Amino acid sequence: MSSSVQGGGPGAEAAAWSRTVVAGWMLGLGAASGVGFLAVALLVDDAWSVFPVLLVASAALLITGAVRVTVTARGVTVHSVLLPLVRRRIPLSRIRHAWAKQSRPGELGGWGYRWMPGQTAVSLRAGDALWLELTSGKHFVVTVDDAANAAARVNSSVAPVKE
Repeated sequence: MSSSVQGGGPGAEAAAWSRTVVAGWMLGLGAASGVGFLAVALLVDDAWSVFPVLLVASAALLITGAVRVTVTARGVTVHSVLLPLVRRRIPLSRIRHAWAKQSRPGELGGWGYRWMPGQTAVSLRAGDALWLELTSGKHFVVTVDDAANAAARVNSSVAPVKE
């Protein structure tokens, strides 16, 4: 895990909170299966029909196995460390409230990027997680260390909910 807090002079954006989460087993399995699938495809003539599906599975493990979570004055961004163009941005205008909660992959639908009715999660391990309640009523969750500080930064920036 790494972290950074960035600030600036007058007129600069407020400090950013950022952490990296890595699931080493996902990266290792993705790399090993990718090499294995490629070897099988090269050695077995009929393997090319299943190769694309297996290659996508390996790529998914590699892309979601390490993510960077950033909270700025604009919102929350979660992006792949290996392929930064793969990202999920949630602007502050779409966030109602944030909190930290201990969570397990089983509660979040499993490991990796998960979709469930009313909830999306990036779950790479058990432990501290940042929970966002969106203005749509849905939830976005990402397991990340120091989630309480991330939630505090989000909550200090979101507009108060009018009852």
